[in-house]
Amino acid sequence: MERISFNHLPEGFYASMMQVQKVIDKSGLDYKMLELVRMRVSQINGCAYCLDMHYKEAIHAGETPLRLMSVSAWREAPYYNGEEQAALAFAERLTLMRTDETNDDIHEDLNKYFSKDEIAYLTLAVAQINSWNRLVKSFGPTPGKYEAPGAKKELAEVAG
Repeated sequence: MERISFNHLPEGFYASMMQVQKVIDKSGLDYKMLELVRMRVSQINGCAYCLDMHYKEAIHAGETPLRLMSVSAWREAPYYNGEEQAALAFAERLTLMRTDETNDDIHEDLNKYFSKDEIAYLTLAVAQINSWNRLVKSFGPTPGKYEAPGAKKELAEVAG
């Protein structure tokens, strides 16, 4: 049940969130990897709307249903590469942040695959999807209705 429409947000609220999103999307990090991270964080946070959105975005970007469906069990699946595994472990750690845990070990693994700048962008991406999850869970938009930009047009061209 929608409690707050995005049309009723304070002026500049949505635009500010989207500006941060654009910075992340232009960071140079692999888009499909970012979608895996967004899916995993949204699973942890139980955000059905974001799961719907990021599943569709990832499929539109060429990701496979198998990898998306299995992302909650990524440690057991052989089809995530080392970079993706490091990003997913980091996303889980930041999302489930415990006060008695340090992040030195996770950064050792991240450093194998990412530069310091990339780790900063990945950190921002995890913080951003956690923010989106919390906003969406509060606002209550109806899941299942999201369409990936351009997907409808592409389907019409294929059916053509």
